[in-house]
This record gives sequence, structure tokens and C-alpha cells, in this order.
Amino acid sequence: MAIRSLRPTHRRTPPKFFCLILLIVVPTCIFGIYTNYPKISYFFRPLWDKPPTPFIRLPHYYAENVTMDHLCRLHGWSLRAEPRRVFDGIIFSNELDMLDIRWHELYPYVTKLVILEANTTFTGIPKPLFFASNRSRFAFAEEKVVHDIFPGIVVPRGSRTDPFELEKKQRIAMNALLRHAGISYGDVLIMSDTDEIPSPHTVKLLQWCDGIPSTMHLELKHYMYSFEFPVDYSSWRATSHIYGPRTFYQHSRQTNYLFSDAGWHCSFCFQHIEDFVFKMTAYSHADRVKRREFLNYARIQKLICRGDDLFDMLPEEYSFKELIKKMGPIPRSTSAVHLPAYLIKNVDKFRFLLPGGCIRPQD
Repeated sequence: MAIRSLRPTHRRTPPKFFCLILLIVVPTCIFGIYTNYPKISYFFRPLWDKPPTPFIRLPHYYAENVTMDHLCRLHGWSLRAEPRRVFDGIIFSNELDMLDIRWHELYPYVTKLVILEANTTFTGIPKPLFFASNRSRFAFAEEKVVHDIFPGIVVPRGSRTDPFELEKKQRIAMNALLRHAGISYGDVLIMSDTDEIPSPHTVKLLQWCDGIPSTMHLELKHYMYSFEFPVDYSSWRATSHIYGPRTFYQHSRQTNYLFSDAGWHCSFCFQHIEDFVFKMTAYSHADRVKRREFLNYARIQKLICRGDDLFDMLPEEYSFKELIKKMGPIPRSTSAVHLPAYLIKNVDKFRFLLPGGCIRPQD
């Protein structure tokens, strides 16, 4: 029979070096996950999120010197005896240069240019009335402008609020302003942000063609910082509507129809660094400013010229293939073809929006 050893058993204590490593590595990992949570979350988005229902993509035909009758028929529509009235409705923050380009592009085709601005940001910070104080710059369109001021809500420093709720209230107020502007059932209403610009030939189709869907999303070519950095065709929130009793001003998905290649969306396309800082702290995604250094002028300037992300974020994609393909800086383009005509006619004024113009003046 085996005899058990009567010696006491001793467990080996972990080496002090191992304990020291744990004390360093575990807090470091926790801190790293906490500070980089948005980036980690976006990287694994294909695992936890599903893409929305695909759009029904409507083809878009256009060429110069082609009649409207022929263009309408190419789309399966018919030519109207007279054009519809068109109302362009935007909520304005501080995008003065993009507003200048937008209104010069759309002015010949639009009945009313409806603009609403608030005296606070979506994050509840008091802000200047940029349009009201620069109205003389838009004297060329004065007879078509319908402008109003939304009394925003000032959020005390240190308090938290949902910027999307404040944004929603402004969009609700736009419904009343459109009615004040004289919109009627059967008119065309364009709902988009200031920097989401439908092309003139898109607006002409909306004016002149019968048979178009009552609501369509407008697919816009997406640019970042300037037209030197084309991202893709992922911009879809702009919409066109045949105005009716159920038309409400929104900036979300409203239909499955998407009208292809319908204009331009130029995000963060500002001339001055201070305007970048203002938008970063003012718009609905201001929570992406995780560190104060994100607002450093030199850092912003460097990222603009590299075509890199201001918030150190990963692309918002639903597949690893697309995510990996879009990681890193946006490739530069040297093309200035098929851009807004007013931009090309005024190159000296808008050099910062064209290839080679990434350096921004710092006031």
C-alpha cells in the first residue's frame, strides 16, 4: 500500500515580476479601451451592426445640349407643360462659402430660398447669427430669400443635453417657415443641409418631369475639406419631395428611392481653421472631440492637407472589406471637372476648395 507523504504541500507564489506586469498591463489595457472605445467599436461594427435595407437606385441621365423632353423620357417620365415651383429649405450654421456656392447654383431654378438659423448651436452654445450678419453678401438673391431666426436653448456649462433633440426642434420649426414662404401642394421641396448641394440639372428634372417619385433621396458625391478629397457616393440624406399634406422636414431615411449622382456634399469645407473648430464643437457629433488637442490649429491644418480624420475615427462601414479599404487618409484628386459652375468661375475666391489649396489662413 502506498504511503502518503506527510510533508506539507506548498503552492508556488507568483513571481513578483509577474505581479508587477499585471499591475501595469491591466490598467493600461483598461485605459486604452476607454480612450479608444469609439475606434474599437467602429472597427468591430460589421460584427454588431447590420446594414440598412439597400436603396432602389434610380439612374440619372444628363448631357449638355440635350432637350428636357428627351431627358425626361430617358428616365421613364414625361415633360410637363410648365415647370413646378421649387423651394430650397436649409438649416444654417456657419457655412457661408458653401451657402454662396449653393445659392448661385440653384438661384435660376428656385422659387424661394428658405433659410433658418438659430442663436445657439445644436449643443446649446450661444452663437452669432452668421447669415444675418453677412446678408449683404447674398444681395443677388434677396428677392427669393425667406429667413427666420430660431430661438435656441442655452445649455449651462457642465450640463448635458441631446444635440439631436435640439436639431429636431429646428427641423420642426422649418415646417412653419416653409408654409410662411408660400409653399403649396405639388411644389418641389428640397430638404438638405447647406453643404449638400443638388446639381442644377437635377433640379431642372424635378421641375420639368412628370412621373417622378413623390419622395427621392439624392445621392451626392461626398468630399471632405475640399473638392480635392473625394470620399465616395455615400451621401444620401438630401431629399426631394412633391410637397403634400404628409411632407415634414427631416434629415433621415424617408423612402427606398435614391436618385443617382445628383450633386455634391462637401463636409467641413471651410476657409478658416476657426470655422473647423466651431463646427467640431457645435454640431450634433460634438461628442467626438475626445481631447482638447483635437482643436489645436496646427493639428487641424496638418490633417486637412493629409485628408485624414479630424476626430481620429475609423470609417463607418458595415463590412470589414469596405472598412479596411477606406482606412487611412483620403486619396487626393487632381480633377476639377464636373464641379459647381460658380466655383470654377470664381477660382480666386475659392482656391481653398480646389486641388492644391489645402493651406488655410489662420486669422
